[in-house]
Amino acid sequence: DYGMLYSRRQREKFLHGLGRQLRRCRCHYGPLLEVPEKPNSALDFLKHHLGAATPENPEIELLLLELAEMKEKYEAIVEENKKLKTKLAQYEPPQEEKRAE
Repeated sequence: DYGMLYSRRQREKFLHGLGRQLRRCRCHYGPLLEVPEKPNSALDFLKHHLGAATPENPEIELLLLELAEMKEKYEAIVEENKKLKTKLAQYEPPQEEKRAE
């Protein structure tokens, strides 16, 4: 008997989570009824509406690639900025000397 393995609270927590997932799926079936052409795969439809689908639009793929490139450039600039600040700090007088002047 599986009831002996789990406490009542654990079973309630599991069933609550399961119910939440079922409600989430059920609310995504509504748009399926409104689609003029039914999709070939209900699973693909749900993945798309739950946000798990991969982008198939070439424009989106290009934008994602551009975003990745921009992130790399940003990281390189941040690293260069750190190096330049370190280098600049060598030529600037310490804060105490500035106050004395």
